[in-house]
Formats: sequence, C-alpha cells, structure tokens
Amino acid sequence: MTAAPPGRLDAVQQRAVRQLLAVTPLLDELGARFTRAGHELALVGGPVRDALLDRPVDELDLTTEARPDKTKRLLTGWADSVWDIGQAFGTIGARKGKYQIEVTTYRADSYDPASRKPEVTYGDSLEADLGRRDLTVNAMALRLPGLEFVDPCGGLRDLAAGMLRTPAAPEVSFADDPLRMMRVARFAGQLGFTVATETFSAMRDMAGRIDIVSAERVRDELTKLVLSPRPRAGLGLLVESGLAQRVLPELPALRLEIDEHHRHKDVYEHSLTVLEQAIALEQRLPGDGPDLVLRLAALLHDIGKPATRRFEAAGGVSFHHHEVVGAKLTRRRARALRFPNEVVDDVARLVELHLRFHGYGSGEWTDSAVRRYVRDAGPLLERLHVLTRADCTTRNRRKAAALQRTYDQLEEHIARLAEQEELAALRPDLDGHEIMAVLGIPPGRDVGRAWHHLLELRLDRGPLGREAAREELLRWWAEQAG
Repeated sequence: MTAAPPGRLDAVQQRAVRQLLAVTPLLDELGARFTRAGHELALVGGPVRDALLDRPVDELDLTTEARPDKTKRLLTGWADSVWDIGQAFGTIGARKGKYQIEVTTYRADSYDPASRKPEVTYGDSLEADLGRRDLTVNAMALRLPGLEFVDPCGGLRDLAAGMLRTPAAPEVSFADDPLRMMRVARFAGQLGFTVATETFSAMRDMAGRIDIVSAERVRDELTKLVLSPRPRAGLGLLVESGLAQRVLPELPALRLEIDEHHRHKDVYEHSLTVLEQAIALEQRLPGDGPDLVLRLAALLHDIGKPATRRFEAAGGVSFHHHEVVGAKLTRRRARALRFPNEVVDDVARLVELHLRFHGYGSGEWTDSAVRRYVRDAGPLLERLHVLTRADCTTRNRRKAAALQRTYDQLEEHIARLAEQEELAALRPDLDGHEIMAVLGIPPGRDVGRAWHHLLELRLDRGPLGREAAREELLRWWAEQAG
C-alpha cells in the first residue's frame, strides 16, 4: 500500500478539527472529571474516524482504564442520565444534552475456540486496547482533556488511503473475534474503502470460524451492512470470502451457472442491482433514513429461483412460483438470524408479493383488481411500489419505460380510488354484529362466511351502502339455504 501524501493527511486532520470544535467543551469537561479522579479517558473509534472524515459526530465512544463501577460513579451527577445495561461487558452509557455517550473499560477480549461468547477481560493500556480493535481506522484515539492524538496502528494513513486492514495480523484478530470479518464487510459498504489483500485472504481462509458467533451478533452486523450507503460492496465481500455461505447461504446460491445459450440473466447480479435501485427510490417512502424491510426484501426477492429453475423443452428457463418458495426461504433464514417477528413477516410478505403487479396483464387495471392489490399489500403498499419499480433491470429501454408507465398508471388509479373509497381499510359494508342481526343467527362459522362474501362484493363493486349490502346478504343467505 502506498502511503498517503502529507498534504492529504493535513486536510484530513483539518476536517477533524472542524467537527470536534462543537463538542470540545463537553469532552474537556468530562476528561477533567476523570483526570481529577486519577483516571485516563480518551475519545476512541467511530467518533474519531468520523471527525477525520468530516462526518457529524453525535455519539461519543470513550475508553478508560477505570473499571465500570468507577465509571458509573464519575458519570453520575454530571450526565443527564446514566444506564448500566452494558456493564457486564465493561460499558456504561449516559446522555449529556444531545450527545449519547458510552464509556468502556480497556478491553482484551478473546474467544475460546469452542465458545459462542467472548471472554471479557480488562486491560490497563490505551495503546494495547487500540491494538486489539477490529480495524486500524477504528483504532485511533484522542486523549482527554488535552486532545492528544494517539494512532499506534497507522489508522490515519489508512483512512487517507481508503484502506481497511486490521491492527494486528488478521489471522490473530479474526481468531480473537470472528465477527470482525463481518465488520470488515460492513465498513467496506459504510465507508466505500478497499480491503487490504492480507485481510481479505484471512477472511477467506477463516470464514468457517464465524460459526461460533451467536446468530444475534451476526444479525446485527448484517443489518448494519444492509443499511449502509453502499451495501453491494460489503455483500460482495461476504460472498467472495465464503462468509455468506455460512451466514446467508441463499445469497451465493443465486449465482446460478449461466447455461451455454444464455437463456436467463445472472440472478445474483440482478438481486444486487435491485437492492441498489430500491435504495435510490427510498425517498418515496415516508420517514427518514434507510429502510431495513425494503432492503432485505430487495436483496432476497428472488431467492426462490434456484429451487424452482426449470429448463423448458422449447429452450426457455422458468421459475414457476419462485415468489412462494422464496417467501418460505426468507422466513426460515430471517428467523434463524433472530430478526424480530414483524421484520420476518414483512420481508417474507414482500417477497411473496413482488410479482403480483405482473399478474394483472399489461395495464388494464379494473377497479376490482386495484382494490385486491391494495388489500393484499396492506400496510406494505408503499414498500411494494418501490420494490416493484426497483425489480426492473432490463437493458431494453423501451421495455423499461413501458413498465414504469404501467406502474405510474397503477399508482394513479390507486390514488383516484382512494379519493372515492376508504382503500386504506377495506372491509364489508356490514360488520359481524350487523350480519347476525340481519340473518338472525348466533356467532359462528356462518357469520365468518357471510363476512367474507360481503368483502368479496366490496372488492368487486366498491362500497355498496348499508341497504344494498343487506339485500345482497339476504340473497346470498337464501342461496345457502337452497
């Protein structure tokens, strides 16, 4: 690796000064508090890196040789609030004004070869603590209160060069904590940096060691990667290193071998492109920030294709019902990674629905079809709009434009109906109590059958009104008796 020129380093440091000026009074105050008590304190890791990259610094990670109980006492009375939820791992949390603060005792953790949990041990040296961190760009610190820059591993030069490498030999670093291999991929997506050759080689050689890490920790790193600005780079690293085969095997399975006649496109590359296009359309969704459910659905929407691929006699390739199979595979993998039930359900449902738009012909959408589309999507409708648009990766400009026009027409149709009807909460014109009163029947299976009959009428015809619904209900009930 070529060292970054001094001029570039100077520019990096100047950006850091600009970012840290706003928070310096708070850091000076807290640093002096620890110093008076006879303890060291340093700003470390992400905040230092982000300041050097001229990115906002809102969360403050600090490190000290003071043990957690002492740290808690020093923060109490100074911070607005203090919590000890991470005390077992050496971390005390606090909030001061707009800043969230975490102070962690110097660590020297490592994994037993057969254990799924790291052994938490404390250290006494800032330099040693930095040397055991995941990446050199995360192993820089500022001693407080004087803001002395500490960089024993060359993190500043790696930051200026856009390089990711481990402070120690990567084989040692990944043996100490295998999750660091996934963090390399995550920061490749988050920062857009290149991974050092020796670091990638160790990831590939040691990929199997990720098996000892708990599903929850793997899920958290995968989530941060998927939510990063450039997840494609990090996901590619997971696949090329073999890590994805251990934690998300459905992703490398999408690299279907291309048959000699090129009768289908590369599903793996297509899925990554859909993810990128979904990210570009996220501004269409309500709320701010990246959307985990949408991004996971975009990445996994075609994972049912390997299991459903068939070579047809006429020379084509089919993937019948891959959306149904894909939804089942998505649910199974998301549960294995311990995602919350709501995320599991929403991502699986989007995968199941991602072809629904193409099942309604070439744009001749009836009111009934629109109502059913909205009903099936439910609260996921806006995400389904984005996913469906992102799923168009054809290089045929005329075909792509036609698909986009058709979807524009669908959204316009939905908007028109929404002005006329209560599309957001499609339900029959009569509720269960009214059905029982009209038919003179007690609660039971027949009430449910009648309710679903009225719902189908509502979907087909739109709002009927109470009297018309009553007449239709009585007519249906007479047919059942006959």
